[in-house]
Amino acid sequence: MHIEKEGKNMVDKAREIALKILYRIDKENAYSNIVLNEVLNENRKKLTPKDIGLISEIIYGVTTWRLTLDEIIKKYSKIKLKKISPWIINILRMGIYQIIFLDKIPKSAAVNESVNLAKRYGHSSSSNFVNAILRKVEKTDYDDFFEIEDDIDRISKTTSMPKWIVEELVKGNGIKIAEQICKNSNLKPNITIRVNRLKIAKKELIQKLEQKGIECKEPENEEMNTQDFLILSKVKNIENLQEFKDGFFTIQDLSAGQAAKILDPRPVEMVLDACSAPGGKTTYLAELMENKGKIKAWDIHEHRTKLVEQNANRLGINIIETQVKDATQYDKNLDEKFDKILLDVPCLGIGVIKRKPDIKWQRKPEDIEEITLIQRKILENCSKYLKKGGTLVYSTCSILKEENEEIVIKFLSENKQFEIDGENMVNILPNKEKDGFFICKIYRKK
Repeated sequence: MHIEKEGKNMVDKAREIALKILYRIDKENAYSNIVLNEVLNENRKKLTPKDIGLISEIIYGVTTWRLTLDEIIKKYSKIKLKKISPWIINILRMGIYQIIFLDKIPKSAAVNESVNLAKRYGHSSSSNFVNAILRKVEKTDYDDFFEIEDDIDRISKTTSMPKWIVEELVKGNGIKIAEQICKNSNLKPNITIRVNRLKIAKKELIQKLEQKGIECKEPENEEMNTQDFLILSKVKNIENLQEFKDGFFTIQDLSAGQAAKILDPRPVEMVLDACSAPGGKTTYLAELMENKGKIKAWDIHEHRTKLVEQNANRLGINIIETQVKDATQYDKNLDEKFDKILLDVPCLGIGVIKRKPDIKWQRKPEDIEEITLIQRKILENCSKYLKKGGTLVYSTCSILKEENEEIVIKFLSENKQFEIDGENMVNILPNKEKDGFFICKIYRKK
Protein backbone atom coordinates (compact mmCIF):
# COMPACT_ATOMS: atom_id res chain seq x y z
CA MET A 1 0.00 0.00 0.00
CA HIS A 2 1.44 3.38 -1.00
CA ILE A 3 1.05 6.21 1.52
CA GLU A 4 1.61 9.82 0.52
CA LYS A 5 2.32 12.42 3.18
CA GLU A 6 1.22 16.04 2.97
CA GLY A 7 1.80 17.86 6.27
CA LYS A 8 0.04 15.74 8.90
CA ASN A 9 -2.30 14.25 6.34
CA MET A 10 -1.32 10.74 5.22
CA VAL A 11 -3.24 9.51 2.21
CA ASP A 12 -3.37 6.02 0.72
CA LYS A 13 -2.34 6.43 -2.92
CA ALA A 14 -4.66 3.69 -4.27
CA ARG A 15 -7.73 5.14 -2.57
CA GLU A 16 -6.83 8.65 -3.70
CA ILE A 17 -6.60 7.51 -7.32
CA ALA A 18 -9.93 5.69 -6.93
CA LEU A 19 -11.50 8.89 -5.59
CA LYS A 20 -10.20 10.94 -8.52
CA ILE A 21 -11.59 8.38 -10.98
CA LEU A 22 -15.04 8.44 -9.32
CA TYR A 23 -15.00 12.24 -9.40
CA ARG A 24 -14.19 12.21 -13.12
CA ILE A 25 -16.94 9.67 -13.83
CA ASP A 26 -19.50 11.95 -12.16
CA LYS A 27 -18.20 15.18 -13.64
CA GLU A 28 -17.75 13.91 -17.22
CA ASN A 29 -20.68 11.46 -17.19
CA ALA A 30 -18.13 8.96 -18.45
CA TYR A 31 -18.12 5.16 -18.38
CA SER A 32 -16.19 3.85 -15.38
CA ASN A 33 -14.30 1.15 -17.31
CA ILE A 34 -12.94 3.68 -19.81
CA VAL A 35 -11.73 6.16 -17.16
CA LEU A 36 -10.37 3.33 -14.98
CA ASN A 37 -8.32 1.81 -17.82
CA GLU A 38 -7.03 5.23 -18.87
CA VAL A 39 -5.88 6.14 -15.34
CA LEU A 40 -4.40 2.71 -14.60
CA ASN A 41 -2.39 2.80 -17.83
CA GLU A 42 -1.04 6.23 -16.84
CA ASN A 43 -0.06 5.08 -13.34
CA ARG A 44 0.69 1.36 -13.81
CA LYS A 45 4.45 1.73 -13.20
CA LYS A 46 3.81 3.57 -9.92
CA LEU A 47 1.32 1.03 -8.55
CA THR A 48 1.64 -2.46 -7.10
CA PRO A 49 -0.69 -5.28 -8.27
CA LYS A 50 -2.39 -4.97 -4.86
CA ASP A 51 -3.00 -1.25 -5.46
CA ILE A 52 -4.43 -1.91 -8.94
CA GLY A 53 -6.69 -4.60 -7.49
CA LEU A 54 -8.02 -2.29 -4.77
CA ILE A 55 -8.62 0.60 -7.18
CA SER A 56 -10.50 -1.66 -9.62
CA GLU A 57 -12.54 -3.20 -6.80
CA ILE A 58 -13.56 0.21 -5.41
CA ILE A 59 -14.47 1.68 -8.81
CA TYR A 60 -16.52 -1.30 -9.89
CA GLY A 61 -18.08 -1.71 -6.45
CA VAL A 62 -19.05 1.92 -5.88
CA THR A 63 -20.42 2.26 -9.42
CA THR A 64 -22.45 -0.95 -9.05
CA TRP A 65 -23.79 -0.27 -5.56
CA ARG A 66 -24.23 3.52 -5.75
CA LEU A 67 -27.97 3.58 -5.02
CA THR A 68 -27.62 1.33 -1.97
CA LEU A 69 -24.62 3.30 -0.67
CA ASP A 70 -26.52 6.58 -1.07
CA GLU A 71 -29.48 5.17 0.86
CA ILE A 72 -27.16 4.43 3.78
CA ILE A 73 -25.69 7.95 3.58
CA LYS A 74 -29.25 9.34 3.72
CA LYS A 75 -29.86 7.32 6.88
CA TYR A 76 -27.08 9.07 8.81
CA SER A 77 -26.60 12.44 7.09
CA LYS A 78 -28.59 15.51 8.08
CA ILE A 79 -27.38 17.16 4.86
CA LYS A 80 -29.22 16.23 1.64
CA LEU A 81 -27.15 14.33 -0.92
CA LYS A 82 -27.39 17.09 -3.52
CA LYS A 83 -25.77 19.53 -1.12
CA ILE A 84 -22.81 17.32 -0.26
CA SER A 85 -19.63 18.08 -2.23
CA PRO A 86 -18.93 15.59 -5.09
CA TRP A 87 -15.56 14.80 -3.46
CA ILE A 88 -17.07 14.11 -0.05
CA ILE A 89 -20.01 12.04 -1.29
CA ASN A 90 -17.62 9.80 -3.23
CA ILE A 91 -15.38 9.46 -0.16
CA LEU A 92 -18.46 8.36 1.80
CA ARG A 93 -19.48 5.90 -0.92
CA MET A 94 -15.98 4.44 -0.96
CA GLY A 95 -15.90 4.13 2.82
CA ILE A 96 -19.34 2.53 3.09
CA TYR A 97 -18.60 0.12 0.23
CA GLN A 98 -15.48 -1.08 2.06
CA ILE A 99 -17.35 -1.47 5.36
CA ILE A 100 -20.38 -3.30 3.91
CA PHE A 101 -18.95 -5.38 1.07
CA LEU A 102 -15.19 -5.84 1.59
CA ASP A 103 -14.69 -8.26 4.48
CA LYS A 104 -10.89 -8.24 4.19
CA ILE A 105 -10.66 -4.52 5.02
CA PRO A 106 -11.12 -3.66 8.72
CA LYS A 107 -13.74 -1.02 9.41
CA SER A 108 -11.15 1.09 11.24
CA ALA A 109 -8.95 1.19 8.12
CA ALA A 110 -11.87 2.14 5.87
CA VAL A 111 -12.89 4.94 8.25
CA ASN A 112 -9.38 6.30 8.84
CA GLU A 113 -8.42 6.34 5.16
CA SER A 114 -11.71 8.07 4.27
CA VAL A 115 -11.14 10.72 6.95
CA ASN A 116 -7.62 11.37 5.60
CA LEU A 117 -9.04 11.85 2.10
CA ALA A 118 -11.70 14.21 3.45
CA LYS A 119 -8.99 16.33 5.09
CA ARG A 120 -7.29 16.74 1.71
CA TYR A 121 -10.34 17.12 -0.55
CA GLY A 122 -12.89 18.81 1.72
CA HIS A 123 -13.36 21.82 3.98
CA SER A 124 -12.20 21.98 7.58
CA SER A 125 -15.36 20.30 8.87
CA SER A 126 -15.51 17.62 6.17
CA SER A 127 -13.34 15.10 7.98
CA ASN A 128 -15.55 15.28 11.09
CA PHE A 129 -18.65 14.83 8.91
CA VAL A 130 -17.17 11.78 7.17
CA ASN A 131 -15.93 10.31 10.45
CA ALA A 132 -19.30 10.75 12.17
CA ILE A 133 -21.22 8.96 9.40
CA LEU A 134 -18.80 6.11 8.79
CA ARG A 135 -18.46 5.32 12.53
CA LYS A 136 -22.23 4.65 12.60
CA VAL A 137 -22.29 2.41 9.50
CA GLU A 138 -22.58 -1.35 10.10
CA LYS A 139 -23.14 -4.34 7.81
CA THR A 140 -26.65 -4.60 9.27
CA ASP A 141 -27.54 -1.34 7.48
CA TYR A 142 -27.55 -3.32 4.24
CA ASP A 143 -29.33 -6.32 5.77
CA ASP A 144 -32.17 -4.03 6.91
CA PHE A 145 -33.15 -3.37 3.29
CA PHE A 146 -34.26 -7.00 2.93
CA GLU A 147 -37.02 -6.35 5.50
CA ILE A 148 -38.73 -3.74 3.28
CA GLU A 149 -42.29 -4.91 2.54
CA ASP A 150 -42.79 -3.20 -0.81
CA ASP A 151 -41.29 -5.54 -3.44
CA ILE A 152 -40.15 -2.83 -5.85
CA ASP A 153 -38.50 -0.78 -3.11
CA ARG A 154 -36.88 -3.88 -1.55
CA ILE A 155 -35.44 -5.11 -4.85
CA SER A 156 -34.24 -1.60 -5.73
CA LYS A 157 -32.33 -1.07 -2.47
CA THR A 158 -30.96 -4.61 -2.05
CA THR A 159 -29.70 -4.84 -5.64
CA SER A 160 -28.90 -1.15 -6.23
CA MET A 161 -31.20 -0.96 -9.22
CA PRO A 162 -33.22 2.19 -10.05
CA LYS A 163 -36.90 1.71 -9.30
CA TRP A 164 -38.00 2.42 -12.87
CA ILE A 165 -35.84 -0.43 -14.21
CA VAL A 166 -37.15 -2.78 -11.52
CA GLU A 167 -40.71 -1.81 -12.46
CA GLU A 168 -40.02 -2.48 -16.15
CA LEU A 169 -38.48 -5.87 -15.38
CA VAL A 170 -41.37 -6.82 -13.09
CA LYS A 171 -43.86 -5.78 -15.77
CA GLY A 172 -42.19 -8.05 -18.32
CA ASN A 173 -41.11 -10.99 -16.13
CA GLY A 174 -42.89 -10.98 -12.76
CA ILE A 175 -41.40 -10.31 -9.31
CA LYS A 176 -39.35 -13.49 -8.90
CA ILE A 177 -37.53 -13.39 -12.25
CA ALA A 178 -37.10 -9.60 -12.09
CA GLU A 179 -35.38 -9.91 -8.71
CA GLN A 180 -33.07 -12.62 -10.02
CA ILE A 181 -32.18 -10.46 -13.05
CA CYS A 182 -31.31 -7.56 -10.72
CA LYS A 183 -29.18 -9.82 -8.51
CA ASN A 184 -27.38 -11.29 -11.53
CA SER A 185 -26.70 -7.79 -12.86
CA ASN A 186 -24.37 -7.27 -9.89
CA LEU A 187 -22.25 -10.34 -10.60
CA LYS A 188 -18.72 -9.79 -11.83
CA PRO A 189 -18.67 -10.78 -15.51
CA ASN A 190 -16.57 -13.60 -16.88
CA ILE A 191 -13.82 -12.94 -19.40
CA THR A 192 -15.14 -14.75 -22.45
CA ILE A 193 -13.33 -15.07 -25.76
CA ARG A 194 -14.25 -16.28 -29.23
CA VAL A 195 -11.64 -18.40 -30.99
CA ASN A 196 -10.84 -17.18 -34.49
CA ARG A 197 -11.43 -20.34 -36.50
CA LEU A 198 -9.71 -18.72 -39.51
CA LYS A 199 -6.33 -18.68 -37.76
CA ILE A 200 -6.19 -21.33 -35.07
CA ALA A 201 -7.87 -24.44 -33.72
CA LYS A 202 -9.48 -24.21 -30.30
CA LYS A 203 -7.26 -26.92 -28.77
CA GLU A 204 -4.11 -25.17 -29.98
CA LEU A 205 -5.19 -21.83 -28.51
CA ILE A 206 -6.03 -23.48 -25.17
CA GLN A 207 -2.54 -25.02 -25.13
CA LYS A 208 -0.88 -21.63 -25.85
CA LEU A 209 -2.87 -19.83 -23.15
CA GLU A 210 -2.42 -22.52 -20.51
CA GLN A 211 1.34 -22.40 -21.06
CA LYS A 212 1.10 -18.80 -19.82
CA GLY A 213 -0.78 -19.83 -16.67
CA ILE A 214 -4.19 -18.78 -18.03
CA GLU A 215 -7.04 -21.12 -17.13
CA CYS A 216 -9.42 -21.99 -19.98
CA LYS A 217 -12.87 -23.41 -19.40
CA GLU A 218 -15.56 -24.56 -21.81
CA PRO A 219 -18.88 -22.72 -21.29
CA GLU A 220 -21.51 -24.80 -19.50
CA ASN A 221 -24.51 -23.61 -21.40
CA GLU A 222 -26.62 -26.21 -23.15
CA GLU A 223 -29.07 -23.64 -24.56
CA MET A 224 -26.45 -21.97 -26.74
CA ASN A 225 -24.02 -22.89 -29.46
CA THR A 226 -20.75 -22.19 -27.65
CA GLN A 227 -18.26 -24.26 -29.66
CA ASP A 228 -16.18 -21.21 -30.62
CA PHE A 229 -16.03 -19.77 -27.07
CA LEU A 230 -13.86 -20.11 -23.97
CA ILE A 231 -14.09 -18.64 -20.48
CA LEU A 232 -10.74 -17.43 -19.13
CA SER A 233 -9.48 -16.88 -15.61
CA LYS A 234 -6.14 -15.87 -14.10
CA VAL A 235 -5.59 -13.46 -16.98
CA LYS A 236 -4.50 -9.82 -16.78
CA ASN A 237 -4.14 -7.20 -19.51
CA ILE A 238 -5.69 -9.57 -22.02
CA GLU A 239 -5.22 -7.23 -24.98
CA ASN A 240 -1.47 -7.25 -24.37
CA LEU A 241 -1.27 -11.00 -24.96
CA GLN A 242 0.57 -11.93 -28.15
CA GLU A 243 -2.26 -14.33 -29.02
CA PHE A 244 -4.69 -11.40 -29.01
CA LYS A 245 -2.37 -9.23 -31.11
CA ASP A 246 -1.96 -12.10 -33.57
CA GLY A 247 -5.73 -12.27 -34.01
CA PHE A 248 -6.23 -15.73 -32.54
CA PHE A 249 -9.24 -14.61 -30.55
CA THR A 250 -11.76 -11.84 -29.90
CA ILE A 251 -13.17 -10.79 -26.53
CA GLN A 252 -16.92 -11.42 -26.83
CA ASP A 253 -19.74 -12.49 -24.54
CA LEU A 254 -21.55 -15.76 -25.26
CA SER A 255 -24.90 -14.03 -25.77
CA ALA A 256 -23.54 -11.48 -28.24
CA GLY A 257 -22.05 -14.24 -30.33
CA GLN A 258 -25.39 -16.03 -30.63
CA ALA A 259 -26.87 -13.29 -32.82
CA ALA A 260 -24.30 -14.00 -35.54
CA LYS A 261 -24.62 -17.76 -35.03
CA ILE A 262 -28.42 -17.71 -35.35
CA LEU A 263 -28.21 -15.64 -38.56
CA ASP A 264 -26.16 -18.54 -39.98
CA PRO A 265 -24.43 -16.73 -42.88
CA ARG A 266 -22.96 -18.78 -45.74
CA PRO A 267 -19.70 -18.20 -47.65
CA VAL A 268 -21.36 -17.19 -50.93
CA GLU A 269 -23.82 -14.69 -49.47
CA MET A 270 -24.12 -10.92 -49.42
CA VAL A 271 -24.63 -9.90 -45.79
CA LEU A 272 -25.49 -6.57 -44.14
CA ASP A 273 -24.56 -5.64 -40.58
CA ALA A 274 -26.40 -2.33 -40.28
CA CYS A 275 -25.19 -1.35 -36.77
CA SER A 276 -21.78 -2.95 -36.82
CA ALA A 277 -19.34 -1.10 -34.55
CA PRO A 278 -17.09 -2.03 -32.87
CA GLY A 279 -17.21 -5.16 -35.02
CA GLY A 280 -17.49 -8.15 -32.67
CA LYS A 281 -20.52 -9.65 -34.39
CA THR A 282 -19.40 -8.45 -37.84
CA THR A 283 -16.11 -10.32 -37.59
CA TYR A 284 -17.88 -13.41 -36.25
CA LEU A 285 -20.12 -13.36 -39.33
CA ALA A 286 -16.98 -13.26 -41.47
CA GLU A 287 -15.42 -16.16 -39.57
CA LEU A 288 -18.59 -18.23 -39.98
CA MET A 289 -18.47 -17.40 -43.71
CA GLU A 290 -14.86 -18.64 -43.89
CA ASN A 291 -13.84 -15.15 -45.01
CA LYS A 292 -15.74 -15.63 -48.29
CA GLY A 293 -18.68 -13.72 -49.76
CA LYS A 294 -19.23 -10.05 -48.80
CA ILE A 295 -20.27 -8.18 -45.65
CA LYS A 296 -21.39 -4.55 -45.68
CA ALA A 297 -20.78 -3.01 -42.26
CA TRP A 298 -22.44 0.30 -41.39
CA ASP A 299 -22.15 2.73 -38.55
CA ILE A 300 -23.33 6.30 -38.19
CA HIS A 301 -19.90 7.51 -36.97
CA GLU A 302 -16.69 7.32 -39.01
CA HIS A 303 -14.44 6.72 -35.97
CA ARG A 304 -16.55 3.66 -35.10
CA THR A 305 -16.26 2.17 -38.59
CA LYS A 306 -12.50 2.45 -38.07
CA LEU A 307 -12.87 0.16 -35.04
CA VAL A 308 -14.54 -2.44 -37.26
CA GLU A 309 -11.68 -2.17 -39.74
CA GLN A 310 -9.06 -2.50 -37.00
CA ASN A 311 -10.72 -5.62 -35.61
CA ALA A 312 -11.04 -7.15 -39.08
CA ASN A 313 -7.38 -6.47 -39.88
CA ARG A 314 -6.20 -8.00 -36.62
CA LEU A 315 -8.26 -11.13 -37.28
CA GLY A 316 -7.10 -11.49 -40.88
CA ILE A 317 -10.53 -10.77 -42.41
CA ASN A 318 -10.88 -9.02 -45.77
CA ILE A 319 -14.53 -9.49 -46.81
CA ILE A 320 -15.88 -6.63 -44.69
CA GLU A 321 -16.58 -3.33 -46.41
CA THR A 322 -17.31 -0.52 -43.95
CA GLN A 323 -19.46 2.50 -44.69
CA VAL A 324 -20.53 5.54 -42.68
CA LYS A 325 -24.30 5.22 -43.02
CA ASP A 326 -27.37 5.93 -40.92
CA ALA A 327 -29.63 2.86 -40.85
CA THR A 328 -32.64 5.01 -39.85
CA GLN A 329 -32.51 6.66 -43.31
CA TYR A 330 -34.15 4.59 -46.05
CA ASP A 331 -32.11 3.93 -49.22
CA LYS A 332 -34.31 2.68 -52.09
CA ASN A 333 -31.24 1.61 -54.09
CA LEU A 334 -30.64 -1.22 -51.63
CA ASP A 335 -34.04 -2.91 -51.90
CA GLU A 336 -33.69 -6.72 -51.93
CA LYS A 337 -29.88 -6.62 -52.19
CA PHE A 338 -28.93 -8.83 -49.23
CA ASP A 339 -29.26 -12.54 -48.47
CA LYS A 340 -28.84 -12.05 -44.72
CA ILE A 341 -29.14 -9.01 -42.48
CA LEU A 342 -28.04 -8.50 -38.88
CA LEU A 343 -29.73 -5.67 -36.97
CA ASP A 344 -28.07 -5.45 -33.57
CA VAL A 345 -29.82 -2.15 -32.95
CA PRO A 346 -28.97 0.61 -30.46
CA CYS A 347 -30.66 -0.10 -27.13
CA LEU A 348 -30.74 0.81 -23.44
CA GLY A 349 -28.31 -2.00 -22.63
CA ILE A 350 -30.19 -3.32 -19.59
CA GLY A 351 -28.85 -6.83 -20.32
CA VAL A 352 -25.19 -5.81 -19.91
CA ILE A 353 -25.39 -3.88 -16.63
CA LYS A 354 -23.00 -6.30 -14.89
CA ARG A 355 -20.42 -5.35 -17.53
CA LYS A 356 -21.34 -1.65 -17.64
CA PRO A 357 -22.94 -0.71 -14.30
CA ASP A 358 -22.92 2.98 -15.29
CA ILE A 359 -25.93 2.21 -17.50
CA LYS A 360 -28.13 2.17 -14.40
CA TRP A 361 -27.37 5.81 -13.64
CA GLN A 362 -27.16 7.17 -17.19
CA ARG A 363 -30.44 5.79 -18.54
CA LYS A 364 -33.80 7.40 -17.79
CA PRO A 365 -37.42 6.14 -18.23
CA GLU A 366 -38.04 8.65 -21.01
CA ASP A 367 -35.19 7.06 -23.01
CA ILE A 368 -37.46 4.10 -23.82
CA GLU A 369 -39.67 6.08 -26.20
CA GLU A 370 -36.68 7.66 -27.93
CA ILE A 371 -34.75 4.41 -28.42
CA THR A 372 -37.75 2.34 -29.57
CA LEU A 373 -38.46 4.92 -32.27
CA ILE A 374 -34.93 4.40 -33.62
CA GLN A 375 -35.27 0.62 -33.37
CA ARG A 376 -38.55 0.60 -35.30
CA LYS A 377 -37.10 2.82 -38.05
CA ILE A 378 -34.05 0.60 -38.50
CA LEU A 379 -36.12 -2.59 -38.67
CA GLU A 380 -38.67 -1.08 -41.03
CA ASN A 381 -36.02 0.34 -43.40
CA CYS A 382 -33.55 -2.51 -43.43
CA SER A 383 -36.18 -5.21 -43.83
CA LYS A 384 -36.75 -3.81 -47.34
CA TYR A 385 -33.11 -4.56 -48.18
CA LEU A 386 -33.65 -8.29 -47.62
CA LYS A 387 -34.11 -10.59 -50.60
CA LYS A 388 -37.23 -12.74 -50.81
CA GLY A 389 -36.42 -15.98 -49.02
CA GLY A 390 -33.74 -14.19 -47.00
CA THR A 391 -33.19 -14.09 -43.24
CA LEU A 392 -32.93 -11.15 -40.84
CA VAL A 393 -31.90 -11.22 -37.19
CA TYR A 394 -33.12 -8.44 -34.89
CA SER A 395 -31.18 -8.30 -31.63
CA THR A 396 -30.49 -6.08 -28.62
CA CYS A 397 -28.42 -6.33 -25.46
CA SER A 398 -31.51 -5.18 -23.59
CA ILE A 399 -34.16 -7.29 -21.86
CA LEU A 400 -37.08 -4.86 -21.84
CA LYS A 401 -40.17 -6.04 -23.70
CA GLU A 402 -40.69 -2.59 -25.29
CA GLU A 403 -37.34 -2.88 -27.11
CA ASN A 404 -37.75 -6.49 -28.13
CA GLU A 405 -40.95 -8.53 -28.45
CA GLU A 406 -43.15 -5.47 -28.83
CA ILE A 407 -40.99 -4.10 -31.66
CA VAL A 408 -41.05 -7.43 -33.54
CA ILE A 409 -44.76 -8.13 -33.01
CA LYS A 410 -45.74 -4.67 -34.27
CA PHE A 411 -43.45 -5.03 -37.28
CA LEU A 412 -44.90 -8.43 -38.22
CA SER A 413 -48.46 -7.16 -37.87
CA GLU A 414 -47.71 -4.38 -40.40
CA ASN A 415 -45.52 -6.45 -42.76
CA LYS A 416 -47.26 -9.70 -43.65
CA GLN A 417 -44.49 -10.75 -46.05
CA PHE A 418 -42.34 -11.52 -42.99
CA GLU A 419 -42.71 -14.28 -40.43
CA ILE A 420 -40.90 -15.97 -37.58
CA ASP A 421 -40.69 -19.44 -36.22
CA GLY A 422 -41.71 -19.32 -32.56
CA GLU A 423 -38.47 -21.02 -31.55
CA ASN A 424 -36.51 -18.23 -33.15
CA MET A 425 -37.47 -15.56 -30.62
CA VAL A 426 -34.89 -15.94 -27.85
CA ASN A 427 -34.75 -14.14 -24.51
CA ILE A 428 -31.40 -14.65 -22.79
CA LEU A 429 -31.41 -13.49 -19.18
CA PRO A 430 -28.12 -12.39 -17.57
CA ASN A 431 -26.24 -14.73 -15.22
CA LYS A 432 -22.64 -15.48 -14.21
CA GLU A 433 -21.72 -16.89 -17.62
CA LYS A 434 -23.57 -14.61 -20.02
CA ASP A 435 -25.13 -11.19 -20.63
CA GLY A 436 -28.81 -10.54 -21.17
CA PHE A 437 -29.79 -10.53 -24.84
CA PHE A 438 -32.78 -10.69 -27.17
CA ILE A 439 -32.51 -12.38 -30.57
CA CYS A 440 -35.26 -12.88 -33.12
CA LYS A 441 -34.86 -14.61 -36.49
CA ILE A 442 -37.22 -13.25 -39.15
CA TYR A 443 -37.84 -14.72 -42.62
CA ARG A 444 -38.99 -12.90 -45.74
CA LYS A 445 -41.44 -15.05 -47.66
CA LYS A 446 -40.60 -15.97 -51.27
